[in-house]
Amino acid sequence: MRMSTKAQYAVRALVSLNLDNGGLPISIKVISERENISLNYLEQLFVKLRRGGIVNSIRGPGGGYVLARPAADIRMDQIVDTVEEAMMPLSCMNTDGSCGCGTACATQLVWHGLGQQIKNFLTSITLEELTNDCRRQLKNQVVNS
Repeated sequence: MRMSTKAQYAVRALVSLNLDNGGLPISIKVISERENISLNYLEQLFVKLRRGGIVNSIRGPGGGYVLARPAADIRMDQIVDTVEEAMMPLSCMNTDGSCGCGTACATQLVWHGLGQQIKNFLTSITLEELTNDCRRQLKNQVVNS
């Protein structure tokens, strides 16, 4: 199973936003350059993240984006659900996890369980935890260089 770049890039961008901004707005252009993600692609993602209540936009000079709530209150499943169409392990599954084939297949229980395990895992990780892990990795890189 592969997650699209939407979720991957959204999470990277939000970690970058939370990493060292001190609550100040950061422009998408800065995040784009830091993370080497297309500016146009990030703009599309941030529209979804804003609509999903993950970030707020600040207009004007010195404007940009800030988190809409504390990073400790933003879970990975919320980010993924905001930018992805549906997070199902198989294309034939409905968004509620039921079989989309008309009749339930013999393996539906396995795929539904897998989808639930993925959801539970993403629910267990906050943006704050991920940002702290990133800070530790960056600190270790500086110490080891």
